[in-house]
Amino acid sequence: MWYCNNVSLCPVMKLVIVESPSKAKTIEKYLGKGFTVRASVGHIRDLPKSNKDAVDVEGGFVPRYQIVKEKQKVIDELQGEAEKADEVILATDPDREGEAIAWHLAQAIGLKKPKRIVFHEITEAAVKEALANPRKIDEELVRAQEARRVLDRLFGYDLSGLIWKKVRYGLSAGRVQSPALRILMEREREIRAFIPEKFWVISADVKANPPTGGSEVFTVTCAEEPRDEKEAERILKAAKSKQWSVKSVDETEASRSARGPFTTSTLQQVASTRLGFSPSRTMGVAQKLYEAGHITYMRTDSMNLSKEAQEKLVKTALDEFGEKYAEARAYKTKSKSAQEAHEAIRPTDPTKRSAGNNEEQKKLYALIRARALSSQMTDAKILRTKIKANVEGDSIPDFSANGSRVIFDGWLAADPDARGEDVELPKVAAGDALSLVAANTEGKETQPPARYSEAGLVKELEARGIGRPSTYASIIRTLETRNYVEKQGRTLIPTATGDVVSTFIEQNFGDYISDTFTAEMEDELDQIAEGKREYEKTLRDFYTPFTKAVKSKAKIPKITGMGDAPDEFPCPICKGPMEYKLSRAGRFMSCKKFPECLGARKEDGNEIAPPKEIGEACPDCKDGKQIEREGRFGRFIACSNYPKCKFVKQDPAELERTKTGVTCPTCGKGEMMERRGRFGIFFACSNYPECRNAIKARPTGKICKECGSLMMEGTKTIPERCSKKTCPMHNPHKLEKK
Repeated sequence: MWYCNNVSLCPVMKLVIVESPSKAKTIEKYLGKGFTVRASVGHIRDLPKSNKDAVDVEGGFVPRYQIVKEKQKVIDELQGEAEKADEVILATDPDREGEAIAWHLAQAIGLKKPKRIVFHEITEAAVKEALANPRKIDEELVRAQEARRVLDRLFGYDLSGLIWKKVRYGLSAGRVQSPALRILMEREREIRAFIPEKFWVISADVKANPPTGGSEVFTVTCAEEPRDEKEAERILKAAKSKQWSVKSVDETEASRSARGPFTTSTLQQVASTRLGFSPSRTMGVAQKLYEAGHITYMRTDSMNLSKEAQEKLVKTALDEFGEKYAEARAYKTKSKSAQEAHEAIRPTDPTKRSAGNNEEQKKLYALIRARALSSQMTDAKILRTKIKANVEGDSIPDFSANGSRVIFDGWLAADPDARGEDVELPKVAAGDALSLVAANTEGKETQPPARYSEAGLVKELEARGIGRPSTYASIIRTLETRNYVEKQGRTLIPTATGDVVSTFIEQNFGDYISDTFTAEMEDELDQIAEGKREYEKTLRDFYTPFTKAVKSKAKIPKITGMGDAPDEFPCPICKGPMEYKLSRAGRFMSCKKFPECLGARKEDGNEIAPPKEIGEACPDCKDGKQIEREGRFGRFIACSNYPKCKFVKQDPAELERTKTGVTCPTCGKGEMMERRGRFGIFFACSNYPECRNAIKARPTGKICKECGSLMMEGTKTIPERCSKKTCPMHNPHKLEKK
């Protein structure tokens, strides 16, 4: 198959559709004239937010898709381009999600016989090779992705609805989110139950006096860590009073092999450890590198390298380091499914030592290149040394020192950050005398198991078969967004909310968030993609018993308490005992006599001022009374029937301050008002919830000439921009460049 770049000689026009505008720009540069490349800007259709209308369960779990908000204009533009084109080619990402997007594009635009191409790297050769070998949309891959989406929706909505009723409004559960939270909570319970034990570490600084002359001090540590202080003192006394000598010296040469090229999981883990990137940040940066053509597709659980890629890497290692360093190697993929892509993550051109538009892209590229290049290099040779020493008479346990040094760097030459530090010990022989410089003992306590870091959780999820490469980052992001975990440094710590939600699900739906069930469900979804399982039967086998389980829990009592509060914190009003409860702001202490007594304290024990009636009836529900209470942002007046009635009285001065004087263009009745939400200040229509128009920055009162949306305040470089993200006037700089 050949391509003509002369439009006058070859009038056939071809439309190529991808997801990303930057990806479109790169591919259009490779294809030239005769091709138009456009972007769908991600998903164009999805299930509606309302679960009632999302899936036709009785009709065979048929999803009812809707056009994603603000994507109608994109679809209209793509339809117009498709009508002008002689051929439409769908070039979305090479995984199940990409296949599903291609299918949705075909359905929404009305394409009868679109061609589907896939490539794992955005290079001219790879794109043209894909164009030479088009295929049809893989219906089985689409069906597998559809099954995953429907399953997640049914699981999440049904279980979340029950949690709203039994725990607290606004909480959620998820098919893979909840097992991940369970793993974090299991570790947290281990930490809480851990009882520390004391032990003593005994060490001695000794000086070697080799026959060749000179001397060197090194540290030897007692092989035993006594639990008894008297025993520790006995060992220390002997160490200080007797003559030391070398008991034995063992030197062994060991090989250290390179690790295989990155998969999605290992990339997220190493980027977290070395660069401090969160999984979502890693995937965002990798996406940019992929779209610019610098690396291969970054969602993969395969460690395979094509023959051509391997040859390029071996040649690069040979050119950069020499013949002793280069060695072709193959790696076995650990994942039994390994179908998200066909190759590991690698640079498209390994001779390119640096790539990326900013510092974080350059750092991640360097990491990917080093890992791929080192995977095709020889073993490093390490000399490990172990010196055992003791005092005369062997009245105490042996002391030892361990050292190692690299005698041939091998693959470490390409990835020096994986080397670690050399620990060199002096040249001594068995029987050599040693001089004691100092000896000491340090009392310590055994430590509980460490909490998971983001990298550690990703590794654990992969090991247990929970989720797939494309989902790890979103799982952790969801847990943080829902306030189920908080991140301190790189450590993930479950919050009180996460504790309550996980405990509720474990106690009532433990089978559905177990490792076995979750991993088996992932395998079944993979089997749908392979054509080995039926879509409807798989979903019905899950959903029939699941709905029965949810309905069977409808009569369980609502969780009102989270255990007794410490006796040192009595109720500030009646001085009675208190218990922990859960609010939107987290855990707090409430009087056990509530609602008769309204005494409350914050989790740290500080008193919370009790609600106070102001002597007025609620204007909304008429039954409740207006009470003054304390919230996250200070005192406010609301209905006593909350959450059934959500009336909140606005302070006149505060109400005046939040007015913008700009009429809402959506309903034409309300006024855009300043509001405060979970993510900070935003501006929304005063007619909420009838009108849900909202924007991120203060409106200027002007209307965008391009799309008719509100203009809002911008930045120093862009003083004013459109509030609609898809509008060109949202980022005028890009418009100017075009």
